[in-house]
Amino acid sequence: MLGGLNLVRAVGVSAIPAVVASPRHDWPAFVSRFAHGTLVLPPLDDPAAVTDVLVRAGRRLRDSVGCKLPLYYGDDDYLALIQSNYEALAPYFGVILNEPEVAHALIDKDRFEGFARSRGLPVPRAIAWEELEGWAGPVLAKPKVKLRYHSSAIYQRLFGGAGKARAFPNGAAAAAMPLVRQLRDKLLFQEYVQGDDRQLWSFHGYADEKGELLAWFVGHKLRTHPALTGASTFLELAHNEDCARVGRQIAARIPVRGVFKMDLKRDAASGAWYLLEVNARSNLWHYLGARNGISLPRVTYDYLLQGKRPGPISYRTRYRWVAMRGDFRAYRELRQRRELSAAGWLRSLCEAPLVHDVFAWTDPAPFARYSLQQGMMRLPRLGARMLRWLYSAS
Repeated sequence: MLGGLNLVRAVGVSAIPAVVASPRHDWPAFVSRFAHGTLVLPPLDDPAAVTDVLVRAGRRLRDSVGCKLPLYYGDDDYLALIQSNYEALAPYFGVILNEPEVAHALIDKDRFEGFARSRGLPVPRAIAWEELEGWAGPVLAKPKVKLRYHSSAIYQRLFGGAGKARAFPNGAAAAAMPLVRQLRDKLLFQEYVQGDDRQLWSFHGYADEKGELLAWFVGHKLRTHPALTGASTFLELAHNEDCARVGRQIAARIPVRGVFKMDLKRDAASGAWYLLEVNARSNLWHYLGARNGISLPRVTYDYLLQGKRPGPISYRTRYRWVAMRGDFRAYRELRQRRELSAAGWLRSLCEAPLVHDVFAWTDPAPFARYSLQQGMMRLPRLGARMLRWLYSAS
């Protein structure tokens, strides 16, 4: 399993034994009670070495259990590595990947816009750099490729170390920003779909080798940070047949294979649905899905090992997912805009049982490790503050 804590818990609560792999020795998922084994990988900057380690581990597992085992992966870097080294990994791991044309389009957002138009997918209009300055309406700037995303200049400098995109009131404001002009070749510009975070939905599924959808569920974002363009902080599953219908149509038109997530937004003014992106990998929603009775990791496991197809789709919407630290920041941002009170924020957290991004009563070790890591990261800053205080007091 190539992923973090939400993925290992999604696999674990689905009664699937997992070997967790990561380049980080201090990975919190390593100490989860759901990690039946751990594997330290070489740095992802050396894909050949990573592939070699995975191949050797896969050979041992296949020889031990007598069959190939599913390979779960939770970000675009791992997906790109698997796609590039599929022939080496395929004898030892079960995985369903998209056709090359689809796979490349889903990774490269610049290529995706043209691909989506050719398949009749309802995507927002892309804006060329030459027409950006004259664009009167709101504009969204997004990275063309999200590989090594969190260490990229786009994420660190343009987005301020938070979020997936940056919104501008109009094209002229975007074009006038020096950093945007510097990074323009790495950015994709598109029209901004009207509406706040509660207009953000997602359609999650797993399809077989022919693109037949085996299982799916609908997700609804409640809050993100930063607002409108940020990472998810408060989520719920939902039953929305309109969203599900759009998701199924898009899945068939691509057609998508294996595990996927579609990000969708409903225009607040027109009610039209727009496809923002498609990610062909596992994600944090799978933990919330598993807790609500629909486990895409379990569907993957049963299909790849036994060819088993699930019965009729059914899931609850009882549990919500929260990243408490990020959600507190989301609340403060909304409070400054007078869109959410302290009482309203607390009430939203009490309306349903919660599953947390890191904390879990039944799996406490990852939270303890994470807290220790955060504390160690703050020690140098605390020491610097103490030195400044002592200097100023002397």
